[in-house]
Amino acid sequence: MASSIHSGPGFDFSNEIRNNFMAEKGLPLPKATSTGTTIVGCLFKDGIVLGADTRATEGPIVADKNCEKIHYITESIRCCGAGTAADTEFTTALISSNMELHALSTGRKPRVVTAMTMLKQMLFRYQGHIGAALVLGGVDATGPHLFTIHPHGSTDKLPYVTMGSGSLAAMAVFESAWRPDMDRESALTLVKSAISAGIFNDLGSGSNVDACIITASSTEMLRNVEMPNERVQKERDYKFRRGTTAWAKESVRDLVVSETVQWVGGEAMDTT
Repeated sequence: MASSIHSGPGFDFSNEIRNNFMAEKGLPLPKATSTGTTIVGCLFKDGIVLGADTRATEGPIVADKNCEKIHYITESIRCCGAGTAADTEFTTALISSNMELHALSTGRKPRVVTAMTMLKQMLFRYQGHIGAALVLGGVDATGPHLFTIHPHGSTDKLPYVTMGSGSLAAMAVFESAWRPDMDRESALTLVKSAISAGIFNDLGSGSNVDACIITASSTEMLRNVEMPNERVQKERDYKFRRGTTAWAKESVRDLVVSETVQWVGGEAMDTT
């Protein structure tokens, strides 16, 4: 009896029959959505440089012009998030908490590959329903490491990576200009150029450039290191002096409902 209630181990494709039935009835299945973000990372001689734009969107609406997308994992590990903002924030916060517990239980500085394993196992467990596309970077006892983690749990380990809807524009910059053993300033300039390419060539990316430089001895968070889209003063001022436009009458309505309570009973009940 238990075998008919609980599914067996391994993958379960039983929902495919349901999905095909719904498609035949004319109900369109949900499609994959574009992740409006540009996040990047690259190795340099002394460590890792991560970068991100700061635009958060709700469909065609810019919900936040200065959203922070480089999340804290540990003292020397950071994670950039693209996709559903709530999913990236709470996923990285959960793994950050687990990494701290892991460090306390082992008595050692946690490694980047440990955070990567925790993230990929969690995302694979939810089969892509957690919309978090991540760029994980950090420096540990074994050196600098840079990973990409896709929403379904697959990972890559590369010297330079990009993710999000502006990733193709950013990757074009990396492919043409990245070199092994770059110095700090060259790597930071390259990351800023890659994020700027995403900002100016992808509608889902925009506003400012954030960066994070991680080495064996320090972690430097550069918030709004470049602000290429600052609002400038308008050419004309449209302020009108009081009295320019006349009005015929004025009425003010009091929207606060007031009431009076009248006592109609006898003496109050004795409660002594």
